[in-house]
Amino acid sequence: QVQLVESGGGLVQAGGSLRLACAASGGTLSSYAMGWFRQAPGKEREFVSDITRSGDSTNYAGSVKGRFTISRDNAKNTGYLLMNSLKPEDTAVYYCAVKVVRRGKLEYDYWGQGTQVTVSS
Repeated sequence: QVQLVESGGGLVQAGGSLRLACAASGGTLSSYAMGWFRQAPGKEREFVSDITRSGDSTNYAGSVKGRFTISRDNAKNTGYLLMNSLKPEDTAVYYCAVKVVRRGKLEYDYWGQGTQVTVSS
């Protein structure tokens, strides 16, 4: 059973930056692909970014591309989401998740509890 704990959220002004971290325990992070998701009040959870097990390939939602950077340090069992040029519409609870990679598998196996990011205008 993998446990994920996010940190680094907070209140920031528009245009500012935050770096979220996702610390994994109970498993080896390099065995899993990792993703970041977010859920704003009254909205459904949405995909933000993902990264392969080795970190050699990444994907981003169009709304964050060019502003957010996903990365991972498998030696530290930790993933990161660097968020620059933050906008008020980025306000949400951010979740990290990991999954065992299998052909055609979309769902994630383990989720963190989330960290709040609030961007003021």
